[in-house]
Amino acid sequence: MAAAPAAGGAARGRGATSFQRKAAAGSRLAAVAGTRPSVRHGQLLLSSGLPSLDCVLGGGVAVGTLLLIEEDKYGLYSNLLFKYFLAEGVVCGHDLFVASAKEHPDNILKELPAPLLDDIYRNERGEETTAVKSEDFQDSMKIAWRYQNLPKVEASPTTSTKFGHYYDVSKTMSPELFQSIKWHSFYLPEELSLQPKMKTHNMNSAYSRLLQSIQRIIYQDGFDGSHPQKKLKNILRIGIQSLGSMLWGDDICSSDSPEHMHSLTKFLYVLRGLLRKSLSACIITVPAHLIQNKAIMERVTNLSDMVVGLESFIGSERETNPLYKDYHGLVHVQQIPRLNSLICDVSDTKDLAFRLKRKLFTIEGREEGKERQRQERRLEKNSASHGF
Repeated sequence: MAAAPAAGGAARGRGATSFQRKAAAGSRLAAVAGTRPSVRHGQLLLSSGLPSLDCVLGGGVAVGTLLLIEEDKYGLYSNLLFKYFLAEGVVCGHDLFVASAKEHPDNILKELPAPLLDDIYRNERGEETTAVKSEDFQDSMKIAWRYQNLPKVEASPTTSTKFGHYYDVSKTMSPELFQSIKWHSFYLPEELSLQPKMKTHNMNSAYSRLLQSIQRIIYQDGFDGSHPQKKLKNILRIGIQSLGSMLWGDDICSSDSPEHMHSLTKFLYVLRGLLRKSLSACIITVPAHLIQNKAIMERVTNLSDMVVGLESFIGSERETNPLYKDYHGLVHVQQIPRLNSLICDVSDTKDLAFRLKRKLFTIEGREEGKERQRQERRLEKNSASHGF
């Protein structure tokens, strides 16, 4: 009983407060490169590679969690988010594990977008940046004060941003950036040619091999904490492309009553267990629009921590609809994780849309843009009626 007061007295003698001790603990968490502790729930966060998506997810992707991207119809924009996640890992010096059944991981890494530094961004935009700021100031003078208080999703680079980077989708990443990182690849056609067909625990051969590869890397490289890593603590970023498609040997996209109905869900269940006890984070893209059995998709959603769906306007009526002329698709936030709390950190902005403008891919609150446009049209009409 005497030890506790002595410890407390020693702490008071040093002038340390509970806030300072918590801050010191947070600084130890932030020692991992490319991460920061969340101010809301204390979980260690890493950037998804898209700062505007980080805002939607409550600050970033928590270490030990799974981010599921429901692919758009043609897989164009979901593939872009997939590459953003990996590109951020390269810039932060994280280890990578890239798995695919369609495109060779080597080719995926060669097509990662190039990082866009703030000073380069300013030089490229030049006077346009000043013009944009001027227009923003004029818009803020026009719009009613109640609309100025609407929540905004960060859509453009700022010099004060130290977490997460911006990327130029029109350029590919320099090969020199890959020299400082360690990456692993899993290409299903190659893996199937190495060993005979195998099936364990009612899981198809492709998923079993993929789990074994992920587990081996986590344990051998010390991401599970079983033994110290050779260098400073690092993060393993796992990317799996188009999981659940027929290329993975799964039939959930081709049949309403698939033979391997529980194969994907069992894979996700085991994968989540691996993520929870390791310094890793995973992004998976799934062709949700092709899965005919909605009960399977519900189970997949429940087994994921974060679920974000992308709805592209390509080939739809919205592509020519004037209301959507400034955007290329909608973002549907299906699920946000509950980390160290009973409720999830939900963004105030519900109506989200994405667009690929110039060299940047951004996610924005569409309601805010619509209100701004309405106010501008009203002001134009009023000015015309008064002869201004």
